[in-house]
Amino acid sequence: MNETQIDEALEQLTEGEKTWGSLSLAARRGLLDEMRTLTVRHAAEWVEAAVGIKQLDPSSPLVGEEWMSGPYSLAAALGALSATLAKLDEGKSPLDGVGFGYAPGGRTTVKVLPLNVFDRLLLSGFSAEVWLQPGIERSEARQSAGLTQRDPGRTHGVGVVLGAGNIFSIAPLDTIYELFANNRVVALKLNPITDPLLPVLTKVLAPFLAVGAVRILTGGPDVGTYLVRHKLVDHVHMTGSALTYDAIVFGTGEEGARRKAADDPVLDKEITAELGGVSPTIVLPGEWSKSDIEFQANHVATQRLHNNGYNCVAAQVVVLPKHWAQREEFVAALRKAVDDAPPRAAYYPGSDARVSGADASYPDAQHLGSNGARVLVVDPADRNALLRTEYFGPVLGVIELDTEDDDSGERFLSEAVRVANDEFVGTLGANIIAHPDTLAGLGDTFERLVATLRYGTIAINAWTGVGYLTPTATWGAFPGHRRNDIQSGTGVVHNAFLLDRPERTVVRGPFRPAPRSILRGEWSLSPKPPWFVNNRTSATTGRLLVDFAGAPGWAKLPAIFASALRG
Repeated sequence: MNETQIDEALEQLTEGEKTWGSLSLAARRGLLDEMRTLTVRHAAEWVEAAVGIKQLDPSSPLVGEEWMSGPYSLAAALGALSATLAKLDEGKSPLDGVGFGYAPGGRTTVKVLPLNVFDRLLLSGFSAEVWLQPGIERSEARQSAGLTQRDPGRTHGVGVVLGAGNIFSIAPLDTIYELFANNRVVALKLNPITDPLLPVLTKVLAPFLAVGAVRILTGGPDVGTYLVRHKLVDHVHMTGSALTYDAIVFGTGEEGARRKAADDPVLDKEITAELGGVSPTIVLPGEWSKSDIEFQANHVATQRLHNNGYNCVAAQVVVLPKHWAQREEFVAALRKAVDDAPPRAAYYPGSDARVSGADASYPDAQHLGSNGARVLVVDPADRNALLRTEYFGPVLGVIELDTEDDDSGERFLSEAVRVANDEFVGTLGANIIAHPDTLAGLGDTFERLVATLRYGTIAINAWTGVGYLTPTATWGAFPGHRRNDIQSGTGVVHNAFLLDRPERTVVRGPFRPAPRSILRGEWSLSPKPPWFVNNRTSATTGRLLVDFAGAPGWAKLPAIFASALRG
């Protein structure tokens, strides 16, 4: 795409902004509902393109990742946002009928999962809350929810969305968020990796293309640079790495470094960003059964190896108590889970170089998997590179913290939170795994320590990816990063309730899958989650979930449950 074509697209958007501003909430909701229908209709085409990009075997259960992180995520989000607009159109708050609570530090919480009986059945035992920033009361949260859709006629110019190249729902989700949270028309610039998705994304976004509210652009870094600096662009949102963010905001080379140090940007407009980082999984000590250890080892392997580790929120470092009696047993199970996970191609650019970088820092690391492409680093003497380098690939580390005589896990968790806050780079997501008896023993202390953990999504006995899949949850870095020390970014996306000033999302899940969960009193009906990398029916379950997200109904549940139970 050349500069003339970019100019024409942006000029079309400035005209389209007028049309967008004239649309009622009912009309906008109609566009969302039409897009949801189109997402389901073209989901198979979407997944076929994704399988080609990621070099997956079309018959592999791993294709389920593409159903769930692609069209399912988008269809679910469109449905949730449509419900928000319906409430606003009726003169209600999006939070009418939604549960509230309180968290330590004067924080109001908003219940975002489960919201209905279907959530309780399909994600039995899972829950999620958005914690608002301290001091925001329920009444203020109700009044401000809806953001710019409370005054839809007041638009805010043209926004650029720089799409991601790893998870294929990110680009359309970010486009929809810019349209509705910020009331801006959107120039969506695809990552070149995702260019094969252009035909299907054009079909899916057709309702917004037709009213002039969206234009889709393709090209390399030169197109992106020209686009973000264009005089007709008012705002930029990007997903990627902190290095890319710095290049956009401050420039490259020595001059870029000088500008960053001086906080002197070359970009003369606001930018929000969802960036990566090094995500921890903190494992608390407890008395685990052999089945617990095996399940949670596969849980951690999934947190790292989903999408071959090419996720901004992939867990990179497991934090263990050095004196946990079952530490060696857990590490052995984790090694086996990583080794046994299905093989896959290193499709994302630079993957081999990043893995080689881990080898260079840790020459004693173990190579696992059928082709030895996965790297496991266990308790290195120098953990700095492991905690400060986002390897964005199949590299997993284990570090051990020495907190002796700590049967309750309190001192270990306190130190683990300190290390995660102070030594890890990034604040996008953190996971905590703990036996229910350990959580019960810690009581309120656990909640207070969670409140001190500075991450945008925290998952307890779940993976932060569940937060990504929950459309009413927020997704983004912990707030407060400076422009020249951006860490995991600034601002949030998803957020289908359109909440103002969120701080984080906290997800909770069952420690065990069904039926063991029921036998041990957890009362969760969820079997092995379909996003686990060793789930045998993930592709079938993912396809069924996409159909359900397009039009939820009781008649669709038996097939989903049957597939999930076979996983």
